Amino acid sequence: MKNTQSAFDKYESSARTYCRTFPVVFSKAQGARLFDENGNQFIDFLAGAGALNFGHNSPIIKQGVIEYLEGNGLVMALDLHSTEKRRFIDAFQKYILKPRDLSYKMQFTSPTGTSVIESAVKLAKKWTKRETIVSFTNGFHGMTGLSLSLTGSSHHRQATAYGNTFRLPYDGYLGDGINTMAYFRKLLEDKSSGLDLPAAVVVETVQGEGGLNTASIEWLQELRNITEQYGILLIVDEVQSGCGRTGKFFSFERASIKPDLVCLSKSIGGMGLPFALLLTRPDIDIWQPGEDNGTFRGNNLAFVASRIAIEHYWATNEFELQVEHKAKIITEFLSGLKSSFSQYIGSVKGIGIMQGVEFLDPEVVPGIINLCFGKGLIVESCGNQGQVLKIMAPLIIDEVDLLSGLKIIEDCISSYASYNSCTSNNIKQNLSLTAE
Repeated sequence: MKNTQSAFDKYESSARTYCRTFPVVFSKAQGARLFDENGNQFIDFLAGAGALNFGHNSPIIKQGVIEYLEGNGLVMALDLHSTEKRRFIDAFQKYILKPRDLSYKMQFTSPTGTSVIESAVKLAKKWTKRETIVSFTNGFHGMTGLSLSLTGSSHHRQATAYGNTFRLPYDGYLGDGINTMAYFRKLLEDKSSGLDLPAAVVVETVQGEGGLNTASIEWLQELRNITEQYGILLIVDEVQSGCGRTGKFFSFERASIKPDLVCLSKSIGGMGLPFALLLTRPDIDIWQPGEDNGTFRGNNLAFVASRIAIEHYWATNEFELQVEHKAKIITEFLSGLKSSFSQYIGSVKGIGIMQGVEFLDPEVVPGIINLCFGKGLIVESCGNQGQVLKIMAPLIIDEVDLLSGLKIIEDCISSYASYNSCTSNNIKQNLSLTAE
């Protein structure tokens, strides 16, 4: 085995995370599989934290990118007009916006999720001339200053103080039967509530890092009603849940709502290429030239990859039906896991190919992940205590790999349960012998 870990340990920052959980050196990837330098292969249930909805090295996308490079296509363009930007705009309008009766301006921001969130919030404040932004418990919106102010996790926010953010309880946060939108409405009605009229509300319809908490259709519709009534802009964060991850291209489609601003990143890049896109209600687009910019907002390789992905996967509803079918397989499997291991698993969470199981004891999860890794599966956790085992496979995963990965999870939970039961019985036996 190659001794290649030392360079990373010696020279790379301690901020690294995923490599600590999966300590091998990866060298190749294809579809829903990763390969390390020693020839071992792994089924990928992480998918670049949601950046690889269309898999690793999609042949059709990769070929288009290669041909573009071989033809000396423009790569870095700031925000200059380019042939590929126009082709992307036309494809996005034709296959994504128009069929959904959506009318948005497209702003190409700096190519990360946190950047597009920051651009949306800045524009909302500029438009409304108000400062307060409402976000939700367990939300995650990025790792830069303004985005961090919206994020619920104290671990990510660290000790830094951020102002002008008001946090509301997400749907279900206070338990079943408690309507947190009624609380929001009351705060707005009461002039002494302490909540100044917000510029915007930022929400994930499914909280990817927060534990796969999923807002109900009714809750989302009431949120849209309230924001419209009070002139508050609704920003939907689609960075992880967009591009088909929940079954529809946009995660908010299931609620039949139309946000004022929509933030896309991760899988909008087609094959993991950096790309972020802010969709803005046309009348809100009041930027002055250069008022919001970034050097790498003209990533033409990403325009190529994204356009090909859209034309290939979203020209008809066939791909959407395939995702729906796989999502049902996952839901049924996880429901079975919950029944079989009810002493460990509390609930099944999420929708689409963005699902998981919540363990009653968070300390169980790292061990399960490690066992899965040893059997050739990359799977991660989420939630405020890391208590949710999270399935985020590429949407293009075939049923063989999907079922194989799910079986690994089942086997590893079973192994853990057997070991735990054996250990518990040994302790009881020892206690009994001691008592005698």
